[in-house]
Amino acid sequence: MFRSTTGRRARRSTLALLTGTAVAALLSVSSAGAAPVQDRSEVGVSARTDVYIKDVSADLGYQPHSYDPLWKSPDIKVCPTAIECAVSQNPRVGVTNYIFVKLRNPGPYGTGTDNGTLRVYRTTPGGGANWPGAWTQIGAVSVPVFAGVTTVTIPWNGVPGPGHFCLLARWVSPTDPFTFEGPSISTNVRHNNNIAWRNVDSVYVLVGGPIVWRPFAIGNPLTTAARSSVTFRQTGTGFQNAGGRLVVDLGPTLTERWLAGGAVGKGIRQVGQTQFEVLDPATASIDNLLLNGGERVEFGLNFTAAALTTEKASIDVIQVGPDVTGEERADLGGVQYDITVGRQ
Repeated sequence: MFRSTTGRRARRSTLALLTGTAVAALLSVSSAGAAPVQDRSEVGVSARTDVYIKDVSADLGYQPHSYDPLWKSPDIKVCPTAIECAVSQNPRVGVTNYIFVKLRNPGPYGTGTDNGTLRVYRTTPGGGANWPGAWTQIGAVSVPVFAGVTTVTIPWNGVPGPGHFCLLARWVSPTDPFTFEGPSISTNVRHNNNIAWRNVDSVYVLVGGPIVWRPFAIGNPLTTAARSSVTFRQTGTGFQNAGGRLVVDLGPTLTERWLAGGAVGKGIRQVGQTQFEVLDPATASIDNLLLNGGERVEFGLNFTAAALTTEKASIDVIQVGPDVTGEERADLGGVQYDITVGRQ
């Protein structure tokens, strides 16, 4: 898959050596929509605090980092009650849900009690969700964060259908500023330890039952047109062993652009006018999808199963394309679909 190329590792290593100031300068050139924020170096050492949210389990708050994927934060969780659940769940439409976010203090760049505001946002699942235009705030709460782990709970009222979202958490504090914040969420998350992202969705498929549909969107963080790929990665073979099928419905706009771009892809076959079955969920890709500057387009994922299995499986659907840092094959975001097959 695209994520393992030597060229990409080299570009990422180079990026990791840049200072926050240098990357901020790069962003100001690459993306006119970048929002200026205070650099960390502008805060006095004695006043500096550092609260961080983990992007992956091994995250200790250092930035920028090269963890992949960075959109499965273990510190963001959705639960059906005000008591924290063991495993994050899909939000339920029409009732109050609760978002739990863990704030860790201190990180590697400061110490002391911090006072700020935790803000949580949602958007359509997928990649390329430009900041801030693609995001809607769910809620915010101002809290002090002492040494250790502080778990903050934000009620989520009026969850709109169909109830599938990407979530973004931002800790906003005058003594713990962002390095920079531009239109690319993946870049913002990688370079700010007080921003975290979670895109995990549970899919329950009934044997011989109706299609289970999920929305997915791809976007372009650049101000000019660019081409992206939708790639697939599988963990476990339970879905395949159950005769599972994943069919991507690109819709007329993306299908027309895919055909115009040479109908490039692998591990897929066209099964309808705009539908493409994923034959190999471990390596498949739909490539050369043209997106206009700042554009984000939604399409559908359809899951079905023919036989019962107790094996667990997950499929990651990932957008890969140009980012504002200059990387041509960046992970612009994705969703992990945890699949369970059951009987009617």
